[in-house]
Amino acid sequence: MLNVVVLTGRLTADPELKTTSSGISVCSFSVAVERRYRSGEERQTDFINVVAWRASAEFVSKYFKKGQMIAVEGSLQTRRYQDKEGKNRTAYEVVASNVQFADFKSNQQGDSAAPAFSNAEESDFTEISGNDDDLPF
Repeated sequence: MLNVVVLTGRLTADPELKTTSSGISVCSFSVAVERRYRSGEERQTDFINVVAWRASAEFVSKYFKKGQMIAVEGSLQTRRYQDKEGKNRTAYEVVASNVQFADFKSNQQGDSAAPAFSNAEESDFTEISGNDDDLPF
């Protein structure tokens, strides 16, 4: 079975960063994505809710703002709940596993551009030491 979603679109609002009671970062945001259309048809836009967790959540909240292009890879998730009136509801959202800039711009202060991806942290990498002759390529 396969559950993969890939979206490219614009943020409809600034991302909202929250922290769970156990200290885990979670960021919610919505992406406006245009549907394909045929000549003569009116363009249609879907508004897709996205949730990012941990380092990805912090990355999105730090580097993205309303109107920016964003690329999201993740999986579709459904949640069932009861609203205030006791009616059963279903929410559909993409749980992001990878988030990237879809257009390249430097940040507002004129510093160097922000990182291009969020699925790894600097501390996740180990320095390879030794002779280059040992490498398989």
